[in-house]
Amino acid sequence: MTIRTDEFYRSSNGDRWLLIRDTEKGSSAVRHEPNLASGGRVTETGIPEFLDRTGSSPEHLALQSLLERIDIENRAVTGASNPPVN
Repeated sequence: MTIRTDEFYRSSNGDRWLLIRDTEKGSSAVRHEPNLASGGRVTETGIPEFLDRTGSSPEHLALQSLLERIDIENRAVTGASNPPVN
């Protein structure tokens, strides 16, 4: 099993959001690691649910940016062309 972890946002109060990817299985989740004052209980959420729930928050925008970079990197490695622009 190969797990890749990318921190994509850290709030001013110390909360962290990470993209967790199992590169062999192709599965992904968002991990939220809140600061101790917030209870410190780590949660994991699927990407679609996280994006639906977080609206235009800084962590939402940061995850979108990371996912776009990953998509561009993957296309460069595989030689896939860009999707058509509508």
